[in-house]
Amino acid sequence: MTKSELRQYYKKRRQELSLHDIEAQSIAIANQLLQLDVWNHSFYHIFLSIVEHKEVNTDYILNVLSGKDKNIVISKSDFEILKMTHFLLTDSTTIRKNDWNIPEPLDGIEIASDKIDVVFVPLLAFDHQGHRVGYGKGFYDKFLSECRLETIKIGLSFFEAEETIEDVFETDVKLDYCVTPFKIYVFSN
Repeated sequence: MTKSELRQYYKKRRQELSLHDIEAQSIAIANQLLQLDVWNHSFYHIFLSIVEHKEVNTDYILNVLSGKDKNIVISKSDFEILKMTHFLLTDSTTIRKNDWNIPEPLDGIEIASDKIDVVFVPLLAFDHQGHRVGYGKGFYDKFLSECRLETIKIGLSFFEAEETIEDVFETDVKLDYCVTPFKIYVFSN
């Protein structure tokens, strides 16, 4: 299927999930993540879940990162230039939802993309080659292209991999891993 078809299909599948399903599967994803050898780094970028879109609840991963005393980085989106700015999450960070219901920091200590070691990537679908389908604005492809080559990119998905995404672009940045409630996919980039 094409990105557009996959986007439509997986948005619908997500809406069919109950709150219980989302919580149970989000916990399972966080537990799966603990099996990965990615916890010896300093700066971890994570998205704050859009509840209205029934995204993976990243609160459980935030708890793991806090427990491991990691530097947690979150983003603020600029929809005029389709770019994200990244901030260190601290005890004094104020978070508010923007017009698109994305929880974001109001301000804080800015962190450059090339300082980030691990990125947890939101997605709607992914394939066996490590390509992903997001919401279609290109925020994450721009952000990931600014990161170092060795930055570890981990997709989080309630659903298993598609065989292939038909309309992949040269500028699409592939994942290193994708974690679902039942499986860890490893991609060789």
